[in-house]
Amino acid sequence: MNLFSRTKEFKPKSQPITETMVTDAYKRVNKSSKGKGIDEVSFADFEKEKSNNLYKIWNRMASGSYFPPAVKEVEIPKPGSDKMRVLGVCTIGDRVAQNVGSHHLDKLVDSTFDESSFAYRKEKNAQQALQECKENCWKHAWAVDIDIKGFYDNIDRGLLMEIVREHTDEKWLIMYIERWLNAPFVKKDGTEVQREKGTPQGGVISPILANMYLDKVFDKWFRKYFPELKFERYADDIIIHCYTENQANYILDKAKQRFSDYKLELHPVKTKVVFCKQSNRKGISYPINSFKFLGVQFRPLKRMNKNGKAFQGFSTVVPLSSTVKIGTFIKDLELHRKSKTDMYKLSALINNRIRSWINYFKDWDIHTNCGYFFYRLNTILLKWAKNRYKRLKSKKKAIGLMKRIQRQQPELFAHWKFGFKIANS
Repeated sequence: MNLFSRTKEFKPKSQPITETMVTDAYKRVNKSSKGKGIDEVSFADFEKEKSNNLYKIWNRMASGSYFPPAVKEVEIPKPGSDKMRVLGVCTIGDRVAQNVGSHHLDKLVDSTFDESSFAYRKEKNAQQALQECKENCWKHAWAVDIDIKGFYDNIDRGLLMEIVREHTDEKWLIMYIERWLNAPFVKKDGTEVQREKGTPQGGVISPILANMYLDKVFDKWFRKYFPELKFERYADDIIIHCYTENQANYILDKAKQRFSDYKLELHPVKTKVVFCKQSNRKGISYPINSFKFLGVQFRPLKRMNKNGKAFQGFSTVVPLSSTVKIGTFIKDLELHRKSKTDMYKLSALINNRIRSWINYFKDWDIHTNCGYFFYRLNTILLKWAKNRYKRLKSKKKAIGLMKRIQRQQPELFAHWKFGFKIANS
């Protein structure tokens, strides 16, 4: 059933955009986002006049008269840094409009992307990229960690539109992509600025445009000139695997030139050659032996073979910065002080964050690296139980109650499901 009001009168339009394209785009838009655009309209507000709002988007897009509103500039802290990342927050209506364009564009270009491009694609994800990277580190002694300086902010729009036109000649799509790219930014103080390059990080259509740009700049170039080597790319995070140090340095020099040709600069410090040190790679001394990819640390680690003998492998761990984050999250909750909150509300308070965190890192030695934080969380839950139930006058009785609850409801708290049991002391 169409979401538009049936009282609307539909007439032939100049652009091939249908009602269904708009209503389907609305269904795909991420409604969990709380960010509001410059009009300060939330999803709840948009929903109240949904039929009318969607009709306006369709009517304007289909007639060629849709012009995107300005993008609100929002700054958020960069992980592990005191610097800020600039995001562009679009209005709800513009997110729907952009979804119409991005979905149509995705159907045209996704099949042309490289198998080692993992971001923002159906049936591809970060876990696959991490697993492939791990396997390639076992096979290749050297890696090149590519970091593009301010990628989203520095995409050359002229070159980007050339790439778009290589994939499509549909005038409506080209027209609207240009309009989205050229939409002004509104800063925190209300100043409106016109940016000459880049695509807003946070825009609905930005991920597919970024993928198209790097597919041209890097993926297809690398496959053509280095077909025997492997790489993983997730958006602008790239790891290249090499057999020798000389090969790694040669490829890095060539990559710097290639990115420069497309108006992009590799970060002079974060971009580096890494030696994937392990027991079977002896006689090589190299100062850089680790890198971070998609939030996971790759470095030399002690491992056990099938016979129980220790050896040094190059594998993955949860990085210190992430363990600090989850530890801070647990500490800041001050759960032991919430004695008036029942257990089910308590679990709801923490489970989404804990579950998503564990699900991301669960394959990367989470028990070795993060067990302390989740056993510490159990200790805090014991304190909560003693404060909540005054009859539990001893720690032993609190432990008994919580162990009984854990046996009866092993998934009540997200970390319990992964084997973090209430300790006996």
